[in-house]
Amino acid sequence: MTSVSSPSPDPGSGPQTVTPTGRRSLHGFVSGTAIGTLGGLIGLGGAEFRLPLLVGLFRLPTLEAIILNKAMSLVVVTAALLFRAQAIPFGLLWDHLGIAANLLAGSLVGAWWAAGHAMTMPRAWLNRIILALLCGLSFLILAEATVGLHQVATPLVQAGMARTVAGVVAGFGIGVVAAVLGVAGGELLIPTIVLLFGADIKLAGSLSLAVSLPTMVVGFSRYSRSGAFSVLRAERPLLSWMAGGSVLGAALGGMLLGSVPTRWLMLLLGVILLISAIKTFRHR
Repeated sequence: MTSVSSPSPDPGSGPQTVTPTGRRSLHGFVSGTAIGTLGGLIGLGGAEFRLPLLVGLFRLPTLEAIILNKAMSLVVVTAALLFRAQAIPFGLLWDHLGIAANLLAGSLVGAWWAAGHAMTMPRAWLNRIILALLCGLSFLILAEATVGLHQVATPLVQAGMARTVAGVVAGFGIGVVAAVLGVAGGELLIPTIVLLFGADIKLAGSLSLAVSLPTMVVGFSRYSRSGAFSVLRAERPLLSWMAGGSVLGAALGGMLLGSVPTRWLMLLLGVILLISAIKTFRHR
């Protein structure tokens, strides 16, 4: 008995349905724009907020979410570095190359080491570590909002071997966090550059991007050896739309900078990050 297939509906004859991939891409663009805008308002890329979203809302496995988050962070940081070039020219960054080199000496090693361990670590332990790191970042954001860690006129450590060693150690820790969470690490780099080297806050923001970019490239290349790296192909629409929304949001946040009280916004975002991290990773 032969079955007669019903004719396909005329594309223009009825209401159009959005495919699951289309809905996923739309949600990625909207959430990326929102996170990018809020992050831009307080001077962060927003990757620490994207990670719980990728795991909780988009249901990605943890390691795949880290890799996708790192790919988006590479795009956002590159765009942010170009956006800031008018305010902080590359020549000024070159004059402070020693600060970036000091931190990179530790962060590159930390990113390579941490990414290698994250690929082989049991997922339960990886989730516990991510939960601890995200909670730590949320407390750091809350501390900045209440205490003002950036308001330092002189460096805590005078120039010399002690500062160089401290920079390498701090860079290593920042590289570990950046690799495990797939973030740029600005929330750690900026206060480190201000407190340790006594740099101006605006200069510290651009220097943090200059350190973040090669650090993320090293971690990203290390993750390329993992089978989970295939998520970049499987989730290409989500990656493209969410990264595009993040860049747009970062630009909007930069333009709206100063229109919203930063202190209260940081308090709100610190609480949101803490709650979302606990809800997303505790049960895992």
